[in-house]
Amino acid sequence: MSPSTGAAPPTTRDLLLDAAGRRFAERGFAGVSVREIAADAGLKNQASIYHHFRNKQALYEAVLQRGIEPILALMAAGASERGRRRGRDGAGEIVERVFDYVAAHPHLPRLIQRAATDDRRHLPSSVPRLLRPLYVEGLRALADADVPWPATELPHLAAALYLLLFGPFANAPLLESIAGGDGGSPAAIARQRRFVRAAIERLLGGGNGKPPHGRRPRGGQ
Repeated sequence: MSPSTGAAPPTTRDLLLDAAGRRFAERGFAGVSVREIAADAGLKNQASIYHHFRNKQALYEAVLQRGIEPILALMAAGASERGRRRGRDGAGEIVERVFDYVAAHPHLPRLIQRAATDDRRHLPSSVPRLLRPLYVEGLRALADADVPWPATELPHLAAALYLLLFGPFANAPLLESIAGGDGGSPAAIARQRRFVRAAIERLLGGGNGKPPHGRRPRGGQ
């Protein structure tokens, strides 16, 4: 971006994080070399990467943390608003904000999915430490939002919301091969966002199998 826009150009560290995020999301920790990341970031000397990160693991952890921190910040911001916006509306707004962030960073769900499967074998302590706050804060947000679900079912609700938000992006190639179309197109993302809004209303609008707003499920009694 040109200086006239007022935005500072990306630093070398940012370029390395961007390149590493894309590569790790594509092939995981073990499948990517430091040389590839340095080349993608435009560094002529691979050793320059070690001026910014101690080793490949430190780079990976920084990538994962940078992706998750904005989501945690969105949850924290939502928590500060719950005094005036409680229940389904407050929790639903947080979920929609997270969806917008994930849609703008579609590699992040793939990165998290790889971290939880392939990469956990190589980084058994780092991955749970970095990902657990996302789960803990999600549960806390639901518990504080007065959603009409029993406390014992909140972990299941949190898992459902995670899959609703992250699943389509993490599994985009699979879904596109089955259903066709381009799941990453603006039109497809807009459709998914509308679906997320409707799904939030149903999930957060009533627990224990009760439909939101007193509506009966189709075909029900």
